[in-house]
Amino acid sequence: MHYGYIGLGNLGAACAGCLLKAGFKVTVYDLNAALAAPLVAAGATLATSAEGVAASADHVITCLPSPAVSEKVLRHVLPHMKPGASWVEMSTLGRDEVLRLAALAAEGGVRMMELPVTGGVHLAHQGKITMLAGGDRDLFDLHHGAMQAMGDKIFHMGPLGSSSIIKVITNMLAFIHLKATSEALMLAKRGGLDLAQSWHAIAASSGNSFVHETEGALILNGSYDIAFNVDLALKDLGFALGFGKEFGVPLDLASITNQTYIAAKAAYGGEAQSPMIAKLLEDLLHTDLRADGFPARLE
Repeated sequence: MHYGYIGLGNLGAACAGCLLKAGFKVTVYDLNAALAAPLVAAGATLATSAEGVAASADHVITCLPSPAVSEKVLRHVLPHMKPGASWVEMSTLGRDEVLRLAALAAEGGVRMMELPVTGGVHLAHQGKITMLAGGDRDLFDLHHGAMQAMGDKIFHMGPLGSSSIIKVITNMLAFIHLKATSEALMLAKRGGLDLAQSWHAIAASSGNSFVHETEGALILNGSYDIAFNVDLALKDLGFALGFGKEFGVPLDLASITNQTYIAAKAAYGGEAQSPMIAKLLEDLLHTDLRADGFPARLE
């Protein structure tokens, strides 16, 4: 099967690379052509436009930074997609946007499957990211081989719109956990404990979390480099708070965490790395959270 992949940021490039490793034919495109170079070197075909991707591939996958960009790309590719082609959207979108864009695609004779992922870019490079598919079961079955190439835990969440809700929930939890682990590490440091030992002790305790093990390590290194920025966190927290209002669920911790990210954007800018909410505490208390032996990037 020949896939076209549009959007080669940190996540998109990793997933497209996994498709290539699994033997799929892949045509790629990004506005920043330099992002495609490693994939082309690995065997991908470079298209000169999104329209070129759509015209050549059996199916089109997109991984884009915002709903507005997803819609713009869809409108460009839709008239050029082959009969029977489907659109796999890996961007994080709100449920209403998923349904609206699916209807737009349907007008052009193209069916959509939403496929947000969770687990971090380091797992995407390993082909071990978690995939959250939403849409018709036959589309899920059609693209299951590609999903197996990109991820090792694959869930069919239900009809279109279902995946957008669970993805927002998982990201909301991750941001809350990040705020919690930042505060925990600061308590350890101000309490006079060895931070490396404290990190290991927490990791072996009932208070452990995936975020503590991954982003907590990047905080202790000082790189904070999780390849996910503050603006993206605010976008996802906005979706979560919107669902809270719609479904009548008070989201106290998400609301507090959202305010922390607003403060981080004011201090460091929207392109700052998401774990830099820990640096707000470091700056406030003039106390760094550094320990030897922790990586600058997750492998």
